[in-house]
Amino acid sequence: MKQRNLNLISRIESPTPKWFRIVRNLGLALSAVGGVLVAAPVALPAGIVTIGGYLLLGGSIIGAVSQTAVSAEEYGEKSRKSDTESGENSGNQEVK
Repeated sequence: MKQRNLNLISRIESPTPKWFRIVRNLGLALSAVGGVLVAAPVALPAGIVTIGGYLLLGGSIIGAVSQTAVSAEEYGEKSRKSDTESGENSGNQEVK
């Protein structure tokens, strides 16, 4: 397995896989709900404000971690399926 070290900036700037984009957006939504609960202009019970704080923290962590995900193809490795297909094609081309 080939190892390529990416620093944090290049990981964030690289394209994010579809599944992690969905998770990132879910984390942003949780952060928004938590922020609304924490900063509500009306007096809310302490338990709801505490839950809002946890939602805010959890959503921020989910969003940050999912943004740094990089797919294997973009990282410089190919999947096994594409390797076997390319191997079969190159073998067929040599026979012809």
